[in-house]
Amino acid sequence: MSSKIKFVHTNLIAKDWKKLSQFYIDVFGCEPIYPEKKLSGKWIEKVTQIPGVEINGIHLKLPGSAETVLEIFEFNFSPKTITPPAINNHGFSHIAFEVEDVKILLKKVIEHGGEAYGEIAEKHVPGFGTLEVVYTKDPEGNIVELMNWRKE
Repeated sequence: MSSKIKFVHTNLIAKDWKKLSQFYIDVFGCEPIYPEKKLSGKWIEKVTQIPGVEINGIHLKLPGSAETVLEIFEFNFSPKTITPPAINNHGFSHIAFEVEDVKILLKKVIEHGGEAYGEIAEKHVPGFGTLEVVYTKDPEGNIVELMNWRKE
């Protein structure tokens, strides 16, 4: 028996969901999908296993995708310890955007409160083209890849 499977969203937990979602709107052209999310009650406590949990946030339509969204949520609590994102940590590492001009988007990330994580690099792949790529961080330290393929 097979069932239909469809990728729907990626969730990003924010310290300040409004500021972080505005960064993705301003820098990458993500579009907010209203209404904003306000999740609470027994059903979400069952799902999260967190008594008294309240979650606020929004879905952002990703550029170049008809249905896939970036879900940015903020919980009503702060964990005791926070491990800063690193490119080689276990679990999800980063999200990536194909952009027209890596240098311009890197500058835009920095202008909107993000930062460079690494340096811009190029890699030629014979028969395919040249990849220009850089890792950056959003204002909360999440890793974002900017990439561009110049096809042969």
